Amino acid sequence: MSDLESQLLARRHFEQGYAHQQAGRLGYALQAYRRSIAIFPTTESYTFLAWALSLLGRFAEAIEHCEVAISLDPDFGNPYNDIGAYLIDLGRWPEASPWFELALNAPRYEARCYAHHNLGRVHEHFGRYAEALACYRAALAEMPTYEGAQRALFALLAAMN
Repeated sequence: MSDLESQLLARRHFEQGYAHQQAGRLGYALQAYRRSIAIFPTTESYTFLAWALSLLGRFAEAIEHCEVAISLDPDFGNPYNDIGAYLIDLGRWPEASPWFELALNAPRYEARCYAHHNLGRVHEHFGRYAEALACYRAALAEMPTYEGAQRALFALLAAMN
C-alpha cells in the first residue's frame, strides 16, 4: 500500500472513530482510532484517541497519548490544552497552567478559546480573580458564542458583587 493509500485509509478510520464518539459509542471510537494509528499515526488520531479515553475517565492513558501527539507535531495546540484539562480532572490544578500556556503559544491551534477558558478556571480556582476574568474575556474575544466562557465570566462577576 502506498503512503497516500495508507493516509486515506487511516483518515477513513479516524472519521469513523469521530462519528462513533459523537454518537456516544466510545468503545467503537477507540477501536477506529487505534486502527487509524496502526495504519498511519498522526497527531490528530492520538489526540482524539486521548479525548475518547478521557470520556471514559482514563486520564493517565489520555495524557500519554497526548504526549505522543505532541512528539509527532509539537506545533499542534490541542493536545497541550487537553493535557491541562485532564490534569484539572485529576485534581492536579498547579500542573495544568503551563499546558494551557503552551497551547496558547502553539502555531497550529484554532481553538484558543478553550485554553483561555481553562487557564481562567485555574486562576479562579486559586483565587486570582482578575486573571480569571481576563482569561474568560479572552476566550470570548476568540469565540463570542462560547457558552462555557460566558457562564464562567458571569458566575465570577456575580460572585464578586
